[in-house]
Amino acid sequence: MHVLLTGASSGIGASLAVALSKEGHTLTLVARRAAKLEEVAELCPGAAHVLPADLTDPAVVEGLVAAAETLGGPVEVLVNNAGIELIGATSELDPDKVERLFRLNLLTPVRLTQAVLPGMLERGAGTIIDVASVGAFIPPPFGIHYGASKAALATAAHGLRWELRDSPVQVITVYPGPIVTDMGTRVIDEYTADPSAGLPWGTADQLAERIIKAMRRGQPEVFYPRFYRSARWFQMLTLWLMRFRRIALRTASEHAGTLPG
Repeated sequence: MHVLLTGASSGIGASLAVALSKEGHTLTLVARRAAKLEEVAELCPGAAHVLPADLTDPAVVEGLVAAAETLGGPVEVLVNNAGIELIGATSELDPDKVERLFRLNLLTPVRLTQAVLPGMLERGAGTIIDVASVGAFIPPPFGIHYGASKAALATAAHGLRWELRDSPVQVITVYPGPIVTDMGTRVIDEYTADPSAGLPWGTADQLAERIIKAMRRGQPEVFYPRFYRSARWFQMLTLWLMRFRRIALRTASEHAGTLPG
């Protein structure tokens, strides 16, 4: 199958690209960093096309599916994985950066889904995978926009799954908890104390395996690590417990002190 995978240059996306390629899928890898995409493509044993694109630009997103289908044929699996976190005091955040976050985390996945869905319905097969976050249930401290964007994406995926319940198109929502990636490390570095201290972390490779199993089994949701499934059912208790964690942001001078060299 031809898989269109966004955010494929590192982290979860890179691990998923390699795992999907080992399963025999043809890939179109999308992200901003062309050189990083090429590195991931070289790790894939099968066909992996590279399609550098700025997914925060609506004009670029408009033609993305057509460009991918020129490279690899009809998109049979769409993985909306690209995303960014924005950590900071809400009153001080740059509104343009906030808008960019919502474009990448929410609006682009919605546009790409609308672009691939007619073809999937016409062919009578297809899979849409939305990588949300447990942040949809437990908004990260000083990260309300990330949590809101992932909550909206998860709600959209849930609604679409209900809408397509009598169709052959599968919709999978993925809820990662903290994952050991460069992005995960950078986020933790924004705080004076680790807000995930004492909580389980997962790896990108294991998450990729869970996603592929969900594709095989027709499983609608993936929580990883499994511990975070409880966040959905005990959301208010989890939020109440987090109120007692004294979490603050690092200052600019503290950040400067941690830079290498």
